[in-house]
Amino acid sequence: MTRKTNAGKISILALFAAIIIIQNYVPLLGYIPVGIFVVTTIHITVVIAAIVLGPVDGAIVGGIWGIVDWIKALTLTASPFSNIVMANPMVSIVPRILIGLVTGLVVNWMVRINIKQQITLIVGSIIGSLVNTSLVLSMIYVFFHNGSGIYAALNIQDLMPYLLSVAGVHGIPEAIAAGVIAPLISIPLLKYTKVGQERFRQYERKN
Repeated sequence: MTRKTNAGKISILALFAAIIIIQNYVPLLGYIPVGIFVVTTIHITVVIAAIVLGPVDGAIVGGIWGIVDWIKALTLTASPFSNIVMANPMVSIVPRILIGLVTGLVVNWMVRINIKQQITLIVGSIIGSLVNTSLVLSMIYVFFHNGSGIYAALNIQDLMPYLLSVAGVHGIPEAIAAGVIAPLISIPLLKYTKVGQERFRQYERKN
């Protein structure tokens, strides 16, 4: 990869980071409130970054989202549930890093074995979204199923089955949205940007 391409990649990475921060703080851009929960759309940005830039940069973008989410949980009042669980970096940061990493690795593998691009991007996007949902829910259960010592008045133990089932249901539309939107945005970026054109060049040369 040339120096010019590297500079372009860093610029696009910075752009994705800026988008992530904006989505976190501008209402309805990254989180859509639904009752006591929110439907997340920020994961789509992380998925697109992983597709266009690769697993490492996708993990960086996901990590930025996780860190911002963690800081928000410590400094802003969202909901009692979010403020408790997202203050744990294993819930707020680790799953978001793995969205980008897993999406990028899955896409790389499918490209390497010559799966059609559209199918590759759809499958990679859906898997990335499900990684977020499944890991966040798993971490919530691991760290909070016995209740929370932070707010004794909030009985998370009794609420846990309901909260996890509702959050799980939200994961389905989030995965579908990622499978539709991420490829629609990623394909032009792969086709018309220098970074995108270089993304899978190594596999094309081998074939």
